[in-house]
Amino acid sequence: MTINPRSQTGTNLLQTRLAKPYHYRRSGRYYLRLRPQGTTKGCFTLSLRTTDKATAMIISQDILKTLKAFHFDNPEATWEELRERLIDIAESCLTMAHGDSSLVAYEMIHDEQHVALREASAKLPLSVNQQRAVSKVLEILEAAQERLEGRPGKLVEIVRDLKGEICSAPVAQSQSLSVLPSEPLTFEALSALYMDEHKEYAEANTIRDVKSSCKTIAEILGDLDLKTHTRKDMKNLKAKLSEGRKPLTVGKILTTLSTVMKWAVNNDYLARALTDGLKPTKGAESSRKAFSQDQIKTLMAHAKTLPVDAWQRWALSLGVIAGPRIEELRQLTKADVKPIGDVWVIDINRNDGKTAKTKNALRVTPLTDGAYGFNLQAFLEFVEEADSRLFTLGAGQFSAVINGTLRNVLSLNADRTQTFHSLRHSLAGALKAVATPKEINEAILGHAAGSISNDLYGAGSSVEVGRMAEALKAALL
Repeated sequence: MTINPRSQTGTNLLQTRLAKPYHYRRSGRYYLRLRPQGTTKGCFTLSLRTTDKATAMIISQDILKTLKAFHFDNPEATWEELRERLIDIAESCLTMAHGDSSLVAYEMIHDEQHVALREASAKLPLSVNQQRAVSKVLEILEAAQERLEGRPGKLVEIVRDLKGEICSAPVAQSQSLSVLPSEPLTFEALSALYMDEHKEYAEANTIRDVKSSCKTIAEILGDLDLKTHTRKDMKNLKAKLSEGRKPLTVGKILTTLSTVMKWAVNNDYLARALTDGLKPTKGAESSRKAFSQDQIKTLMAHAKTLPVDAWQRWALSLGVIAGPRIEELRQLTKADVKPIGDVWVIDINRNDGKTAKTKNALRVTPLTDGAYGFNLQAFLEFVEEADSRLFTLGAGQFSAVINGTLRNVLSLNADRTQTFHSLRHSLAGALKAVATPKEINEAILGHAAGSISNDLYGAGSSVEVGRMAEALKAALL
């Protein structure tokens, strides 16, 4: 999805008032259609990159807010008018609750909005105030990307700075302070306000998790008035949360605490949130465990008993020898299996509406013929016989079948410490065991942002893919 300033007929959407937006679905995915007022021509369609209606509506609102933020049809707009819109955008980026699908969608959308706005700044006859607003929103989008990675600090500072311009005027300052409630404010009451604002937009799973964390926090804090809370209160909360809970669980609950408290500050319910630095650092790593070599061999032995035209055989095999995330695997198409030089690879990309967790997740991974008995030729024949998609099940059913197979074949415990994602840990361990250079390891698994990933689609692609292929052979054969 790219917010291109021009439609196919040449209408400049950034300088034209828009008619009421129109939403529709195609092949299960949601789209937003924009049209200038007073004409049936110049329509502009944007893919919202999601099959979930609630997520699509949130993304749509965010796009429309960005398009309207700069008064592109009004070069006389004052900085005060533009700044008010910027505050809305920044606060929305900071306080919006996310599920896994919207995290992926917004990571892509922020990237593409950034590109489109830079193009607008370079090409459109914008006023000084408009250019100033574009510059600020570029900062907001960059900070919003960090917030999606759990680092909200820069976005918090941007909101504070933008609001500080209001507070620099005596009248505005008194209005802001007057919003603070005079009665005590408990966490139970505060989290109810937070949930009420977000309930229509967040996914059901996110709502459930946030409610559970908020309930736990509220039970510990009780009647504490958050308007006068201290750092000691927050440390005591962390200590009580740590009793009988794993560090990873404590960290998730404290993340919810920080999100709610900082939302409260940004909405003038609280003057401060003393939650920075609370999350545990030791023992907070993922509880997911890699499979042992014996488990990997057992799994691949089972895969080889399946018919060569059975999709489960190849889903399990690719999980073992290439380490894709489960949704990356599910979305693979015929065109994503291809040779680069003399090496066959799977290409993790965002073509044809596919999603990826981050930009660094975009990669190619070599296929190692013979690894644990993997038969490359038989796999290529399976690909040749497939339609466009290699695996046709929806996300939920695909995950249920694959993880169910793992549990049955390997007799896994019900604590989910070993799942399909554990195959990535196993591959990472195998690469590390043969002293694979860090940049190659990360490029294979989709963590790298360095020179290898930059070269994968360029002139040096066959050389870099060759290095990755050799590393996988050393690790898997």
